[in-house]
Amino acid sequence: MKGTVEERAVSLGSYIAQNGSTVRAAAKKFGISKSTVHKDVTERLEKLNKALFEEVRAVLDKNKAERHMRGGEATKQKYIKETKNPL
Repeated sequence: MKGTVEERAVSLGSYIAQNGSTVRAAAKKFGISKSTVHKDVTERLEKLNKALFEEVRAVLDKNKAERHMRGGEATKQKYIKETKNPL
């Protein structure tokens, strides 16, 4: 991704806010590390665009609250798949 760090932070923030994306999904989409995404949207974005930061913060908080459910669902699907297709 070309551009400045500030432009990247705003682009990441917009993507996360519009799509309800996780940090991991945004990192994959933009081809950068999860750490970079997290730093951009939690530290840099707050200084650049407070309104967008608040939207992103809400999405990240929601994702964090739901994380345990997504993990449980992934494990459930894994064992269902293994039961249907034993080695």
